[in-house]
Amino acid sequence: MIISIPVDEENLETKVSISFGRTNYFMLYDTDKEEASFIDNSAIASSGGAGIKAAQILVDNKVDAILTPRCGQNASDVLEGANIKLYKTTEPSAKENIDKFLNDELILLDEIHPGHHGGN
Repeated sequence: MIISIPVDEENLETKVSISFGRTNYFMLYDTDKEEASFIDNSAIASSGGAGIKAAQILVDNKVDAILTPRCGQNASDVLEGANIKLYKTTEPSAKENIDKFLNDELILLDEIHPGHHGGN
């Protein structure tokens, strides 16, 4: 299984980013290999639709689940269409949230916000 987390730095102990669409990087954590890799979020520079573009990056990378503190409606729609589940992070670091996810201690993210338009 591949888990993705929006993060600000390229390391396992980094904090989870509060912004899904405008995060610096996405960590991709392979639960079978217990290895993390990182991809740049090219959507960060978008004037609008960053969440949708970021969601598509994760769909293209065949992610199975996303651990994030929040997500906008448009991004959520893209992810839902690809059967990617969203889980609400509860801890500051990416590693702590991965551990909680693997122990079935994270709940599904059900509070989806309307999102931002025009990059504001």
